[in-house]
Amino acid sequence: MLKINNRDKIEWNKGMTVRDVLNRMKYSYSLITVTVNGELVLKEDYDSYKVPEKADVIVFHLAHGG
Repeated sequence: MLKINNRDKIEWNKGMTVRDVLNRMKYSYSLITVTVNGELVLKEDYDSYKVPEKADVIVFHLAHGG
């Protein structure tokens, strides 16, 4: 199991990437920041960064305005 944003849990699969997590959670907003176990994952690494079993994943939706 993975913990997402300290509240949701999803089933972990071997080889699961950050992109897989985002797709499973239906996160499609373009301005997000992701950390896995406290480590920032760069957007260009979402397709290759492997999420370990029992990881704590935080997804921040960035907002801007004026």
